[in-house]
Amino acid sequence: MKTESAPWSLRRRLLLAIIGASTVLWLASLGIVTVIAWQETKEVFDDALEESGYMLMAATTDWAERGLPPQRGTSEEHKVDMQYQVVANGRVIQRTAGAPATPFVTGFDDDDGFADPNVDGDRWRVFVVRDEARSFEVQVGQRHDKRFDILEELAEHLWLPVTAFLVLLALVCWLLTGRVLKPLRETAAAIAAKTPGDLAQVPTSGQPRELLPIVCALNGVLARLDSALQAERRFTADAAHELRTPLAALQMHVQLLQRQHPDLAAPFLKLRHDIARSTALVDSLLTLARLDPLAREQLVREPVALAPLLAQVVATHAQVAAQRHITLTTRCDVETVQGDPHMLEIVLRNLVDNALRYCPAGSRVEIDAIAHAGGVRIAVRDDGVGVDDASRRRLTERFFRVLGQGQGGSGLGLSIVKRIADLHGIALAFGTGLDDRGLGVTLDFEA
Repeated sequence: MKTESAPWSLRRRLLLAIIGASTVLWLASLGIVTVIAWQETKEVFDDALEESGYMLMAATTDWAERGLPPQRGTSEEHKVDMQYQVVANGRVIQRTAGAPATPFVTGFDDDDGFADPNVDGDRWRVFVVRDEARSFEVQVGQRHDKRFDILEELAEHLWLPVTAFLVLLALVCWLLTGRVLKPLRETAAAIAAKTPGDLAQVPTSGQPRELLPIVCALNGVLARLDSALQAERRFTADAAHELRTPLAALQMHVQLLQRQHPDLAAPFLKLRHDIARSTALVDSLLTLARLDPLAREQLVREPVALAPLLAQVVATHAQVAAQRHITLTTRCDVETVQGDPHMLEIVLRNLVDNALRYCPAGSRVEIDAIAHAGGVRIAVRDDGVGVDDASRRRLTERFFRVLGQGQGGSGLGLSIVKRIADLHGIALAFGTGLDDRGLGVTLDFEA
């Protein structure tokens, strides 16, 4: 016996999947960012060492004889680009080539510290340190835009891997959420596949906790709906079955009264027609009541010889066709089809009966069985008055009848045809008939 699996939490599984994927990708991106930042930091430190070397070189140079130290290329070649001044008594006594001739900072009271002066329209970040006797001070400065240049360069190296990891994170989350939410799609598909003939309970085993109340509520609705449909079908079948006996007795009494009162032949004939129509309606209702509960899987299929079946249908309707001078012909190029022989006979009888009923005298009705698209097609066509497009779409509705035909009928014949076709997996279609006139009905059997 199969045991039901315990319900699991959709929220917890989704949360764990997203957090796990985000953590792994975050660690990977952090590693890449660290490597790139380390490379950029090494370059900055190397530039700082280079700048310090040049400043020390300048500090040990005889500036009185050689002047200012030569400038080392353009400032764009150096990320740090530090400049320094040696200031004594408010006068710059030595400086690098990129430093201004006047002190960065004047009136600095502390022994050391930072300042942010504006010199010649440029903003600098300056560190000031004095000797113990305060006889001179060293001021080391760096333009603020150089600091932003370092950040911009770092951002240029980082935006591509960061963007790639964001895209990868979105893709992984999309795949994970799709996988975690797969039970929702499967349950939705199972619900969408439900038909009036398939009201079985949706399985609750393995459903997430968040979806379980919805599935249970839906199963309750399906159970009530199935019970109501079963009651309706039982009522229809019982009523139809119970009506057949009194209708048959009524038909016999009318025939007896017609013999006893020949002068009332016309009224009795109309009454007999009405009783016959009521009997046909009851038979159709009983047939539908028997077909509705059936499922496609319950259908017993067997090879059905088409030629004898078509011949039997023609023989059944030969007298009616002769009385109305309608030519009824068949063509059979296929030996067998798979299906229930009794149901297929009902289908063909109903189709031929409709054609004979609604075609004017002198019309033609043809029944063809041919190979088509790897399967079998049976077509019943006539050259009668036909049916407009709007009415064709409603022909299989129960109790629907095309107005203005002047013929009796229950409006259930094509509904029975549709139900049997669905049980067999037959594609039922309506179109024009012979010579682009009348009505054509095609039944395409699966290959």
